[in-house]
Amino acid sequence: MKPISQMEPWIGLEERQAIVQYLDSGGWLTEFHKTREFEERIAEFVGSRYSVVVSNGTVSLAVALMALGVGEGDEVIVPDFTMLASATSVMLAGARPVFVDVERHSYCLDLDLAEAAITAKTRALMVVSMNGRSPDMTRAVELCTRRGLYLIEDAAQSLGSRFSDKQLGTWGHIGSFSFSAPKIITTGQGGALVTDDPVLDAKMRKIKDFGRRRAGEDFYETRGFNFKFTDLQAVIGLEQMKKLAWRVRRKKEMYKTYQTELAGADEVTFLPTDLEHVTPWFVDILVSDPAGLREHLKGCQIGSRPVYPALHSQPAFGLVGRFPNSEFVARHGLWLPSSSFLSDEDIRFVCQAIRTYFGRN
Repeated sequence: MKPISQMEPWIGLEERQAIVQYLDSGGWLTEFHKTREFEERIAEFVGSRYSVVVSNGTVSLAVALMALGVGEGDEVIVPDFTMLASATSVMLAGARPVFVDVERHSYCLDLDLAEAAITAKTRALMVVSMNGRSPDMTRAVELCTRRGLYLIEDAAQSLGSRFSDKQLGTWGHIGSFSFSAPKIITTGQGGALVTDDPVLDAKMRKIKDFGRRRAGEDFYETRGFNFKFTDLQAVIGLEQMKKLAWRVRRKKEMYKTYQTELAGADEVTFLPTDLEHVTPWFVDILVSDPAGLREHLKGCQIGSRPVYPALHSQPAFGLVGRFPNSEFVARHGLWLPSSSFLSDEDIRFVCQAIRTYFGRN
């Protein structure tokens, strides 16, 4: 059996051929027609009116905050268990992230605790849909409407996942996706913003392009930056989008296979996951000693990865507080091999190694 990585991007012949065709056509590489086309495909897929692509998923969140006017002196509520970028994007925009604990059953923001954390300085709520799961988004919308807050969705891990009948990323004022290498589709790096608001769309386009009034014109209406995408990435993204529906199905099949193969291994816990609506980006489990299991899998040439740490505990923030659910997940969570191209045989091999570790053969 060949070594199995925890995650690898999947770039096929179609992407290679599309890149060569684009280069042979005299494409300028920087963002242009292919970027616009990629934005249109994203908007069509999630059902939003507008999509704006930027250089990465951290920048996309910062641009969303800037477009909403969130900045110095403001607070943004973010979950304590999330990728670092959710918090640092707030800092990049000049505001202060306020950490709130998550729900044990979803790893997502606890909305009761979030409401309790609202102050006079709070301007926005950032809901992170972890691994395709989300809190009750109708309730999140109601909370933000009632308290006069902006709702930003960090759906970096959730392209292809829904809450109820709507795609994640389309519930708030602005939604954000990531196309970094491990995501369900990738352009190497990259991020996308979606909204139904034409004013926000125009603001985000200006912010990502130096604040220009119009593309290519050196007249700056607002403070902006170079957060632009490239057509070369868009060429890859367009081919990846053609495969997205299949990958959504495959990710769900993989999760089911893991659950089936590990049935009876009581030492392994899967979160409640409604696969009709949730497309798991990674296969996540809870075990008593993830470091021990990880070392065993490594000896079997199987990659795995610890889940995120509780952000308040990191030296970058150094905060003191009670975040029991974030700390529990960080202490017991592990991501298993999750590349879309894994075969069922690969998954069975991984699960057999896990069962062996727990003496379940």
